[in-house]
Amino acid sequence: MRQLVNVPGVDIYYARIANSPTISTDSLRAMQPIIRKTAELILPGDRLDVLAYACTSASIVLGTAAVAENLNAAKPEAKTTNPAFAAFNAFRSLGARRIAVLTPYAKEVNELVHKALMDAGFVVPVFGSFNEPHDPTVASIDSHSLQMAIAEITKKHSVDAVFISCTSVRIASDVVAIEAEFGIPVTSSNHALAWHCLRLAGIDDKLPALGRLFSL
Repeated sequence: MRQLVNVPGVDIYYARIANSPTISTDSLRAMQPIIRKTAELILPGDRLDVLAYACTSASIVLGTAAVAENLNAAKPEAKTTNPAFAAFNAFRSLGARRIAVLTPYAKEVNELVHKALMDAGFVVPVFGSFNEPHDPTVASIDSHSLQMAIAEITKKHSVDAVFISCTSVRIASDVVAIEAEFGIPVTSSNHALAWHCLRLAGIDDKLPALGRLFSL
């Protein structure tokens, strides 16, 4: 995330929210009561331009409005975002409606992710998953496995963009190479979140080295 917002004049601060290593709807909902308290740890008494909650699946389970309410309770002046909200804004900016989705989640979370995309007006022709509920294992999924999965889910489907969900998935640095290989825009939770934070902060620098989204 820090590498994606490495722009002159931009500083990034963060606090780690307590969360279960198991990704489930129950564990995701359990974070809601501590979002505000965790956000208050970031520069206490100082102002922020943008405040983001960096958990895609929890943002979908809780809803963007609830996430924003908790963030603004800590920092009323800040514009707020989360990876799901950022991704939806990214798709619209890219002019993408048909989205290929790849997640690490188990079925119960995948169903909510799929519904959220559909409710936001997008079409999901193909949805792939590693079906992995253990967050530390998700973080260890390597780039080759991710790219093979993207190739598999896109080879028989016409899509406008690819979205790799989950901030634990490490793929943002490979976006440009993947876009070159498949010829379509690609973004991930961290990738879209970094872009949206910059744009909300009024930073409109074009950064093509980070992919098509950052060229807008």
